[in-house]
Amino acid sequence: MPICPVPPYPASTFIKDARIVWTERHGTGDMWPQTWANDGHVYGGAGDNKPSPELLWSPMNLWRATGADPREPAVELVHNLPVSPGRYCKGPLVHRTCGLKPAGLLNLGQTLYMAVENMNYGDGDRPQFNRQHNINGWMVVSRDWGKTWDTDATPQDFFSGRVASCHFLQAGQGDACVLDGYVWAYFPCGLDTDDAWWCCGDRMLLGRVRPASLLERRAWDFFTGLDEKGEPQFNADYGAAAPVFSYPCYCGENHVSYNPHIKRYILGNYAFYNPATGEPRPYHTLPHREYVTQLSCYEAERPWGPWRLFLREDNWLTGGYQPTFPVKWMAQDGKSMALLGSGNNQDYCFVTQGVEYNLAE
Repeated sequence: MPICPVPPYPASTFIKDARIVWTERHGTGDMWPQTWANDGHVYGGAGDNKPSPELLWSPMNLWRATGADPREPAVELVHNLPVSPGRYCKGPLVHRTCGLKPAGLLNLGQTLYMAVENMNYGDGDRPQFNRQHNINGWMVVSRDWGKTWDTDATPQDFFSGRVASCHFLQAGQGDACVLDGYVWAYFPCGLDTDDAWWCCGDRMLLGRVRPASLLERRAWDFFTGLDEKGEPQFNADYGAAAPVFSYPCYCGENHVSYNPHIKRYILGNYAFYNPATGEPRPYHTLPHREYVTQLSCYEAERPWGPWRLFLREDNWLTGGYQPTFPVKWMAQDGKSMALLGSGNNQDYCFVTQGVEYNLAE
C-alpha cells in the first residue's frame, strides 16, 4: 500500500461525492495557464511546447481552444512568443536555455496579459531535492489576440522573491466577475523569505490590483490577514503577506478559478511524493524521476479561504501537474466542471478531465 500525504484541510460540506468521470488527452505542451477571453475562446500559455514537427522546442507559446466541449477542445497554436532565452535568461540564477515559463494569463477588454517567469532547476537547495526555483517574473502584453506582443510591458524584475510566480485568478469571461473591482493573483512560494517554487513548495500568497494599474508594480498590494471583524487587510509590502493556502512541502504552482454557478472559488493543488515513504519528491529530483502526484481540490467562499477539500486523487495522471479549472467549461447547472492539466504517463500532454459532484441541499 502506498503511503500518501494528508492534506491539512477539512472535507467540504458543500461539494460532495466529487469524482473524475472521464479523461481525454490532446496534443503536446506544458504548463497550461489559461483564461476565458471576450472573443469566446479559452487562451493559454505553454512552455516546452512541441506543436508541430517544424517547431521542435519553444520556450513559450500561446494556444487557443475554440471548442465548447472540453472533451474536444479544438486546441490550436496561435503564436510562438518572441521571448527568447538568449535575451531573457541572463540572470545569475536563471537557467540559460530553459529558464522561461508562462505563469498566468488574463484577458481584460481586448488585451491579453501573460505573466512570465524566469526559473532554474535548483540552486543550493537540499541535495537530491532539486525543486524548480522561480526567480523573477514580468508581464508581456498582446492587444490583437496574441498575434503580436509587447515583451517589455514591464521590467523583467516586476515580480521577484516570494511573488516571482504570478497566477491570475480566473473570474469569468474577460475577468467579468472581478471581486470588489480588483484583478487578483496567487503567488506560490516557500516558507523562506524569498523563495518561490514550482513544486514541493509550502504556501500561496494573494495579491490584488485595480485593472487600470495592472502594469504598475507600486499599485499592487497583498493580503495580510483578517482583522477582528473578519475583514481582509492588505499591504503593499509582500514581506508582510500572510498565506491563504498552506500545505508544507506539498504545495504546487497552483491556479484558482471562480465558479459563478455555485458561487465558490476552486483551487487545484498538485503534490509530487514518494509512494514508498509519503515524503515529498520534486519533479526534478535527481538522478531519477520516480514520482507520483497527489491531486487535491478545494472550495472556498472568498479568495483567501478558508478552503475545504472536495476531491483527492493520490495517483493523478501518473505524474500530473498544474491542475486548473477553465471557467468556460463549468456547467451552468452547477453539477460538473472540466479539469485541465499536464501528464497522463508522460510529460507535455494537454489533458482534460470531467469532474462531477453533488451539492449540499
